[in-house]
Amino acid sequence: MATAKSKSAKDPYRCSECGWNSAKWVGRCGECQAWGTLIESAAPKRASLQPSSVTSPAMPIKDVELEAATSKTSGISELDRVLGGGLVPGAAILLAGEPGVGKSTLLLTVAAMHDARTLYISGEESASQVRLRAERLKALSPNLMLAAENDLGAILTHLEEVNPSLLVIDSIQTIGADSIDSAPGSVSQVREVAAALIRVCKERSITLVLVGHVTKDGSIAGPRLLEHIVDVVLQFEGERHSRLRLVRATKNRFGPSDEVGCFDLNDGGIEALPDPTGLFTTRHAEPVPGTCVTVALEGRRPLLAEIQALVGNDKDVDYGNARRVTSGLENSRTAMTLAVLELRARVKLSGRDIYVATVGGMRITEPAVDLAVALAVASGAQGLALPADLIALGEVGLAGEIRRVQGVSQRLNEAFRLGFKKALVPAGSDVKIAGMEIVEVGRIEQAIGRVRIGS
Repeated sequence: MATAKSKSAKDPYRCSECGWNSAKWVGRCGECQAWGTLIESAAPKRASLQPSSVTSPAMPIKDVELEAATSKTSGISELDRVLGGGLVPGAAILLAGEPGVGKSTLLLTVAAMHDARTLYISGEESASQVRLRAERLKALSPNLMLAAENDLGAILTHLEEVNPSLLVIDSIQTIGADSIDSAPGSVSQVREVAAALIRVCKERSITLVLVGHVTKDGSIAGPRLLEHIVDVVLQFEGERHSRLRLVRATKNRFGPSDEVGCFDLNDGGIEALPDPTGLFTTRHAEPVPGTCVTVALEGRRPLLAEIQALVGNDKDVDYGNARRVTSGLENSRTAMTLAVLELRARVKLSGRDIYVATVGGMRITEPAVDLAVALAVASGAQGLALPADLIALGEVGLAGEIRRVQGVSQRLNEAFRLGFKKALVPAGSDVKIAGMEIVEVGRIEQAIGRVRIGS
């Protein structure tokens, strides 16, 4: 009776995603709204107050050795950029992405280029299938040890025999432990398997890389605890029809958490792209109406992006039911920019079909490209080509004002390096670059007027 009373008082049902507690089981979590995540836990035990042995004595922080946390290059410069220098011994790295985006290809390349012994555990494919991919990628290295296992105990045995410096698990959802009475991929299995592997790898200073699946909404599958116990969380992104792949760091204990790495996924494998600007811009033989170049920030990285707009129908005839189609841009923000452009700058858009897209499948969500979108649409509507060496930066407000954005100096330096000589920036940016004509504009109609003069 005492046990039952204590369990009911402590809300024994707990959500595996967010930790929300409930006195009874319900199908849907009341906090994060996830389905089927409430699990009954045992009654909490009091922590022991008896002292126990320590793993290592406490010492002054200045006496702690730094060599154990020194990173080593992964062999791929763009991945080192995201990781903050390279692979740190004992670090636990979680790489997540959609199926088919290229996670296994990237990690197999890293495992082959690693200058020390690497153990690659495949839980989804047989060893012969991985060998076939390695042949295509030219990733046959004598230091790369390969095994196809789904049992945690067998993996620990391989660790004893191989003693690697890098361990790759592809993927964590396919590994199971016999001590857990549930199927591999369940919340309890993922939590226990990941915790065991991280503990062993940290004891032996082995860099651990875990491949994780994602859900339909793009979040990492499994318990949220998995993202907390690892040191680095990387998101691998890319469109199926595009060769460009981006690796973003959403958590990094060894470097910046807003860095982005660019890769080119082709038939020969995956390659780092130190300068991916050419994928997002088009060099036209002559200026074309409806195009404007801007600079977007992906994390800390400035990338040139070209905005293209096609405005159909006759501006003097309102056909009604006009279409508004966007690709690579936020639909709602583009619609707001078009409304401001028509009302504040007197550009006739009512009843005209408008298509706005980015080049190369690039996705841009930051408001700093609003001015480039407005200029591209105005250029297409009036049949006026913008100067080929012009870029535009700025957020467009509902009152027609051009607001300042972050990183203007960094963006302009990148544009100047690639040959752009003119720039429209928000008023008050106060940026000067030798050899570049920088024009500050405060309103959308002023920006369109300056472009007409410059053309």
